[in-house]
Amino acid sequence: MQALLKLTNFMSKTFALWAIVFALLAFIFPEQFKIFAPCIPYLLGLVMFGMGITLTFADFSEVAKHPKSVFIGVAGQFIIMPAIAFGLAKAFDLPADLAVGVILVGSCPGGTSSNVMTYLAKGNTALSVACTTISTLLSPILTPAIFYVLASQWLDINAGAMFMSVLQMVLFPIFLGLVVHALFKKQVEQASQTMPLVSVISIVVILAAVVAVSKDKIIESGLLIFSVVVLHNCLGYLIGYFAAKLFKLNTADSKAVAIEVGMQNSALGAALAAAHFNPIAAVPSALFSFWHNVSGPILANIFSNIKNEK
Repeated sequence: MQALLKLTNFMSKTFALWAIVFALLAFIFPEQFKIFAPCIPYLLGLVMFGMGITLTFADFSEVAKHPKSVFIGVAGQFIIMPAIAFGLAKAFDLPADLAVGVILVGSCPGGTSSNVMTYLAKGNTALSVACTTISTLLSPILTPAIFYVLASQWLDINAGAMFMSVLQMVLFPIFLGLVVHALFKKQVEQASQTMPLVSVISIVVILAAVVAVSKDKIIESGLLIFSVVVLHNCLGYLIGYFAAKLFKLNTADSKAVAIEVGMQNSALGAALAAAHFNPIAAVPSALFSFWHNVSGPILANIFSNIKNEK
């Protein structure tokens, strides 16, 4: 068990490296990775199940203790990132499939790696966990609704079908994880320590599958869409931080909100794009998955040197 925990810790710390390695392998040998494309929804479900079995009621106590901070974090997630995505799609005059893909990843809830980055940044980790949890639980309603409002001018959007997809890929696995945790608490507490390993492997495979099926489109528009993804992520951090400061949150809370806003559940974006649109629509999510795991540690290092003040 100790060896498995060491492997889990190593894989979690080097996630960005594995994302790069397998994205490159999928780009060079796409046929070998295309076979994983039909598995994307199930892999995402596995990640969400892992989140469910690690949740406890203590994770929700932060909502009651600091409702203002949680509200600002969650509101920022579903207002700032979709708005930036819409603005970038317009400013760069993106083709319909790419515009839809950028807005889709912007409409997703916070990514689970934001909690680790907040901890490394010496931010309020409990607040980050609460924001990730609440935004994820709200995502079956808010993600399709926001996406429909912003992206329907490019393509026909079936918000009802997307609602069912998010329900199946996010809410149901989380609920199942909570039930398993409640029924087998002692066994789960040991097993849950290795769930980050399962999550890393699942997300890397999702990323590789998306790159494999979209290779030609990535060649065609890779630099443009990568630039948009980098701007989207970095502007999310920046605006998230100053929005938190504007509402008079302390520095530790502001760090948490900035990271929470800037880091997306890009695996969900990739899964929804693959299920409902042209595969190219999943490319922004795939690139976001790689990039925010590069930018996150960099920002965490910068934030860790900023003293927490009330």
